[in-house]
Amino acid sequence: MIQTGIERFCQEKPGWAIGRRIGLLCNQASVDAKLRHSRMLINSAFPGKLKAIFSPQHGLFSEKQDNMKESGHEIDSALAIPVFSLYERSRIPSQQQLDLIDLFVVDLQDVGTRVYTYIWTLLLAMKACAKAGVALAVLDRPNPLGGSVVEGNILNEDLYSFVGMAPVPMRHGLTIGEIATMFVSIYGLDLELHVVRMNGWNRRMLFPDTGLPWVLPSPNMPTFDTALVYPGQVMLEGTNLSEGRGTTRPFEIFGAPYLDTDEVKRQLSCERDFLLREQSFEPTFNKWKGKRCKGFQIHVTNPYSFSPYRLSLDLLSIISRTCRSDFSWAPPPYEYEYEKLPADLIIGNKHIRSMVEQGQEMNDLHGLLKEDERNFLEIRRPWLLY
Repeated sequence: MIQTGIERFCQEKPGWAIGRRIGLLCNQASVDAKLRHSRMLINSAFPGKLKAIFSPQHGLFSEKQDNMKESGHEIDSALAIPVFSLYERSRIPSQQQLDLIDLFVVDLQDVGTRVYTYIWTLLLAMKACAKAGVALAVLDRPNPLGGSVVEGNILNEDLYSFVGMAPVPMRHGLTIGEIATMFVSIYGLDLELHVVRMNGWNRRMLFPDTGLPWVLPSPNMPTFDTALVYPGQVMLEGTNLSEGRGTTRPFEIFGAPYLDTDEVKRQLSCERDFLLREQSFEPTFNKWKGKRCKGFQIHVTNPYSFSPYRLSLDLLSIISRTCRSDFSWAPPPYEYEYEKLPADLIIGNKHIRSMVEQGQEMNDLHGLLKEDERNFLEIRRPWLLY
């Protein structure tokens, strides 16, 4: 079993943390290997120094569903300290909040996908801390999808939003600590940054290889299997297809009442590293609520070689081609962007979205990705910590 940043931080008590007033950005997945929560561990290791908690999208206990469902500020009942929501009217810690602390500690479980908003909450906090002269520490955790593979086109700058504020591909292959070093570099932040590294993690590890318990980091990320398909299936949020919200297997299950499952199976060239099993379902909330949807569940047979982004692009291209009169892109808003198409923000390249809309052949789509993936593997080298 690996040792995460929170465990090292509390055991080693680094000198740069001693005597400082601490704020902690966390949620219910911020636990150690024994499922003890980070805020309680820090409160015990640094008595009287934890002054505030900050929560990301979905809230401190991830009770808020979907995007643009804000959570309010509150008081932590166990520690009697304020909990400041960073997914409220503002997604940036205020000067008044930062005045309470000297050290902003981040302990969040990312899922290795560019559109997952926790890394962008981290970036906004880093910028605010740099401006306020507050130090920031990231307690590193595994990338559940490993660190060897990157997948997808690099996000275009004209499509920056709260689901992407830096030129990275959908599956970036970085830990949250490495992402923090990247942000300092590309944004030129004047920030006292500390990354508490993990012990025992290597880039080939998927989450089950770590021996750590999985705690859902957001309401629709219940298992590692969800995280595995998410870099591709998240694109369905930008369409009128159900991505499985309102079912017990979000993102693994997908479909719509209009879907021609036989034709999708016929046109999908092969099922390499995964199997599609036909699945009818009725969402209890979100798109197609209460309607019977025809679709599939994705069963990944080889998680080490599975390419979720390519699979979902292929599926969307086939569905656009075969269900042209029924398939459509979802309209704005999406994550506080009120004009641009959600699918453009998610895919990060209007040309690729247009190719999908036209039902372009899969090889043409895949060819566009390879150069960006090769480039990012080289670009990211200075930021790798493992």
